Amino acid sequence: MLEQLELLDKELFLFLNSIHSDWMDVIMWHISGKPQWIPFYLVLLYFTIKKYKKQSYVVIPIIALLIFLSDQTSVHFFKEVFERYRPCHNLELKEIVHLVNNKCGGKYSFVSSHATNSFAVAVFVSLLLKRRWFLILLPWAAVVSYSRIYLGVHYP
Repeated sequence: MLEQLELLDKELFLFLNSIHSDWMDVIMWHISGKPQWIPFYLVLLYFTIKKYKKQSYVVIPIIALLIFLSDQTSVHFFKEVFERYRPCHNLELKEIVHLVNNKCGGKYSFVSSHATNSFAVAVFVSLLLKRRWFLILLPWAAVVSYSRIYLGVHYP
């Protein structure tokens, strides 16, 4: 059964990764970047401080701790345990993977730290702020996650 799941994952990856264009390469590269999201994070920070005022001195370090924990968990409890090569490092796929800017990243792919961190922030901040934030933050996290597949560095 695990082999079937892995095969399905590869096929879905190849399908999603094959849908690309020059202009989408630029967009997905920026979506997957970190510095580009600083203004977005500052907006989230602003609304968090606005809602929690003096309590934000406690809330903001908790958010930072959450990001740290989600990032470290994705690396030390998943990537380093499962050691699943990125599609762009997989010898069976590397010649047919669409890579943007010829960047493949580290050796292992499971799970995506970008996706893990984005969803951790999306869910936690949505719970802190009003629930309508789910309508903004969950699609944002999903697009960041998809960008990793698009760029050829993670499986679905």
